[in-house]
Amino acid sequence: MLADLSRRLERFPRRVYSHAPTPLQPLPRFSAELAAQCPAGRGPEVWVKRDDMLGLFPGGNKTRKLEFLVADALAQGADTLVTCGAPQSNHCRITLSAAAHEGLECRFVIEERVPGSYHADAGGNHFLFRLMGVEAITVVPGGSDMAAAMAAVAADVARLGRKAYVIPGGGSNAVGGLGYVVCAQELQRQCDEQRLDFDAVVLGSGSSGTHGGLLAGFTALGVATPIVGIGVSRDPAQQEPLVFDEARAVLALLGDGGQGGTTLARGAVQCVGGYWQPKYSLPNAPMVEAVQWLARSEGLLLDPVYTGKAMAGLVGEARRGRWANADRVLFLHTGGLPAAFVYQDTLLAPPAR
Repeated sequence: MLADLSRRLERFPRRVYSHAPTPLQPLPRFSAELAAQCPAGRGPEVWVKRDDMLGLFPGGNKTRKLEFLVADALAQGADTLVTCGAPQSNHCRITLSAAAHEGLECRFVIEERVPGSYHADAGGNHFLFRLMGVEAITVVPGGSDMAAAMAAVAADVARLGRKAYVIPGGGSNAVGGLGYVVCAQELQRQCDEQRLDFDAVVLGSGSSGTHGGLLAGFTALGVATPIVGIGVSRDPAQQEPLVFDEARAVLALLGDGGQGGTTLARGAVQCVGGYWQPKYSLPNAPMVEAVQWLARSEGLLLDPVYTGKAMAGLVGEARRGRWANADRVLFLHTGGLPAAFVYQDTLLAPPAR
C-alpha cells in the first residue's frame, strides 16, 4: 500500500523543503507525571512527532502543505502568493518563508478576530513578517468573507500585470492536504522500522487540513489508528464536518474517493471540544499548564494557540481515563513557536490552582 500511494502522489508537483522524516520522540518524564494523575495511576506512554522541526523557518505543519501548494503555484506561473490568517498567523509566516525561498512576492489578509489584536509593530510572527519582507497586509474585521478579501487582493496584483496564487487559510484544501498524506506514509514507515504501535494520534484540529489530510492518508493506507483532533477554534459539531469534507476531498484528488476505491466512514472523524475556550487564540489555564509542564519536564516548547491547547486536551482526556488502557499515544507537534513570544506574561504566570 505504501508503494501504491507513493505512485499516486508522484502525479502532483511538489517542492521539498524538509529533510524527512521528522523524529519520533518519547516523553518519559511527562508520561510518568501524567500517569500519576490518571485513574488508577495508569496513563499512556506519550510520544511526539516533531513536525515543529520541518523546514521553512522555524518549521511547522504548514510546511508539508506548502510543498504541494507552492509547486502548484509555480506550475501555474504565479509570481505572488496571497493567503490569510489571524494576527500572529503561523501559516502566513511559513507561506512568506516559502515565497522568499522561491523568489515570489507575498501578501496577507489578516482577520482581526479579537478586536484590537492586530498591531503592525508587534513581535513574534509580526516581526518575522517584516523581516522576511511581506509585500502588503490587508486587515479586515472578524467574520469577514476571507475568500472575497483574498480575491480582491489577487485582483490588485493582476492590475500590476502580475499573477497571484490564492492559498486558503491554513493551506487547507485538497492540494495542501496531500502534505499530510505524505506524513501518514512517513509515520507508517517509521513505525514499521522502529517496531512501534500507537493506540491513538492526537493533534490540534483547526482549519482541518492537517487532521483531514492525515486521516485521508491513514484511510488510503488501511491504518486503523484513531486520530483524535483537539479543537482549537470549534467544538465537534462544527469541526467534524470540516475534517470529514477535507479528508474526502483529499481522497478524491488521489483518485481514491469511494468510486470503487476506499470509502471514508463518517465515524472515523474524532474531535474533542472544550479546550479552546474562551475563544480562538485567547489563553486559558489548561493551556498555560500544558506549555509550562512540557517545557519544564521535557524541554519541549509548545505554542499558546495550537499545540498548547491540543496538549491540554490530551492531558484532560487522559485524566478522564480516555487512554487508561492505551500503551502509547502519539502527539503531533505542529510548531508555532514564534507566537509564544507575544504571550510571555501569560506563559510565565504561576499555574492556576
